[in-house]
Amino acid sequence: MCVGLAARVVNVKDGTAVIDAGGAKRDVSAELLEDLEPGDYVMVHAGVAIAKITDDDADETMDILKKHAR
Repeated sequence: MCVGLAARVVNVKDGTAVIDAGGAKRDVSAELLEDLEPGDYVMVHAGVAIAKITDDDADETMDILKKHAR
């Protein structure tokens, strides 16, 4: 099973995005996505931003992860 992480983009520069995933910030590759901007939400897998998502999608994903982490 593969798990993606929903995160908010903080900064984008030279094909790399800084993301905030529940307060944890990390660098990920942003080369697969065009027009990525701070404030966008993305799905991240294996250190790569693989898709833009809505903030509602991000909230739903985080709720599901919190529920199953108990």
